[in-house]
Amino acid sequence: MEKRWIVTLSLEEREQLETLIKKGKVAGYKIKHAHILLKVDEGEQGPAWPDTRIAEAYNVHESTVRNMRKRLVEKGLEAALEREKRTNYTRKLDGEAEARLLAIACSEPPEGASTWSVRLLADRMVELEIVDELSHMTVQRGIKKNELKPWLKKQWCIPEASGEFVARMEDVLDVYQRPYDPLRPVVCLDETNRQLIQETRSSLEPKPGQPKRIDYEYKRGGVVNLFMMFAPLEAKRYVRVLDQRKRVDFAACIQELVDVHYPKAEKIVLVMDNLNTHSIGSLYEAFEPKEAKRLADKLEIHHTPKHGSWLNMAEIEIGILSRQCLSGYISTKETMIRQVAAWEVRRNHSGSAVNWRFTTDDARIKLKKLYPVF
Repeated sequence: MEKRWIVTLSLEEREQLETLIKKGKVAGYKIKHAHILLKVDEGEQGPAWPDTRIAEAYNVHESTVRNMRKRLVEKGLEAALEREKRTNYTRKLDGEAEARLLAIACSEPPEGASTWSVRLLADRMVELEIVDELSHMTVQRGIKKNELKPWLKKQWCIPEASGEFVARMEDVLDVYQRPYDPLRPVVCLDETNRQLIQETRSSLEPKPGQPKRIDYEYKRGGVVNLFMMFAPLEAKRYVRVLDQRKRVDFAACIQELVDVHYPKAEKIVLVMDNLNTHSIGSLYEAFEPKEAKRLADKLEIHHTPKHGSWLNMAEIEIGILSRQCLSGYISTKETMIRQVAAWEVRRNHSGSAVNWRFTTDDARIKLKKLYPVF
């Protein structure tokens, strides 16, 4: 076949292609294109290989070599190094079909499947006669473009819109806006539990290129409860490790706050959730009435709303404690107490605080859907 596009490379162009090949710091297809262009050169320096030989040597079709000749002659060297853009491409999914794909992906999956997969979505599109055929890769591109992951689930605490919810939320947010007052310190209280785990075989310490290895077998050693008492305006936290989470344990934490940490306070402004043990009644079950009344009079309690635990800054501190201190195996209560105490001292000494910026005004804008509609 007579060549329609004759390639004659200049010395500068050949040097540019040879440099690109030697450095090898570009995409692989560009290096292959550079090799092909050097072989089609019919100038003084070029070998002028026929297209059939080039195609066989570099495992491409003859039309690929011919099209590279054309791009070089008509558009220049840079265009020839790039891949040819498809101009006759027709979308398998038009706008309407893509919208129906997304609607299906956001619906309940079929029986026998917990989530939609790309193959299930492709099959359903064909079943509904939206398209004649559809590959799972086309489906994958469609949902990726629209940032949709139907197989992914996140557990979330979803509040219900109600006057009770927003009233308690705004109450807590207003507390967080108060200036620091040593006679009325703000303290957030929350609790969590942790399983004590004993290793049945000693773990292998990490080495360069090898992470720490822990045997999959372990022995349960019981459960301990951790009470987090966090004073955000002072950047102080106090963690108490107890065997249980009964009313008397909560009462003991309150007594510690009143008599140990804030003996000179007129009132302790206490933010906590609605757990059944978090009440004044717990004080009367743990102490004599006179002592219970003394402690109760020292408290100004603000409860977070149901499904609004994110409003409690102590929960943020528990998350940090879990990541920094409790992610490994801890076998005994005594070890837990030592580890938590060391973490508490270090974090208090560093003055680490929670930068709380969410206000009542923000809530009325960003959480408008939670407010009752009139």
